[in-house]
Amino acid sequence: MRTGLIAQKLGMTHIFSESGEYVPVTVLKVEDCRVVAVRRRESDSYDAVQLGVGKARVKNTGQPHRGHFAKAKVEPKRKLAEFRVSEEALLEPGVELSAAHFLAGQKVDVVGISKGKGFAGAMKRHNFCGLRASHGVSISHRSHGSTGNRQDPGKVFKGKKMAGHMGNHRVTTQNLTVVSTDEDRGLIFLRGSVPGAEANWVLVRDAVKGTGQADLPFPAAIKAAVGIEPAEGGNKE
Repeated sequence: MRTGLIAQKLGMTHIFSESGEYVPVTVLKVEDCRVVAVRRRESDSYDAVQLGVGKARVKNTGQPHRGHFAKAKVEPKRKLAEFRVSEEALLEPGVELSAAHFLAGQKVDVVGISKGKGFAGAMKRHNFCGLRASHGVSISHRSHGSTGNRQDPGKVFKGKKMAGHMGNHRVTTQNLTVVSTDEDRGLIFLRGSVPGAEANWVLVRDAVKGTGQADLPFPAAIKAAVGIEPAEGGNKE
């Protein structure tokens, strides 16, 4: 089980395949994604890799976080996230991951925060059809209607679909196809839409329900950088 990547959503566009097919894609940007910490089973009871992306001002970074980043010898990061990995897929702190971590045709899962819609009615929030347009219905065409019975049970059950806050939730979109990647520019092109607004951070990882590919970079696609030596096993098997 490999680590994932933290990417920034740039927006949507389209490309044409070799057969001339129109393909809508979401463009993700992977820039300066580095390993900040490593969790090991011996000391933390689980194996994981903590990644960080984005630049944060030192003066706006708390002292505990400054020491955390200094231990890994990386600059303060705006976004941190952990990915559970197998023991053989652990990485060394400070290494930078590349967009070539994913290959064209691969299936991935993307986690992001959906767009906030504020307070929304039942028709928009839950796709209710609303009440009738005539025959006695007055001023309540877009209402949700009855919410329960009378004396028995005499209450509204928890979880009843009603009007309320919509969006701004953690959403996972599964089995998106990687159309192509651009390692030099740090771009990943995914077929279809990705949860969240433009410039939001998203987590991209190998599909949990996918069959997997044998030629994926293991333990990760490590980007060569000055002062950082690639970890052993960073090339394709």
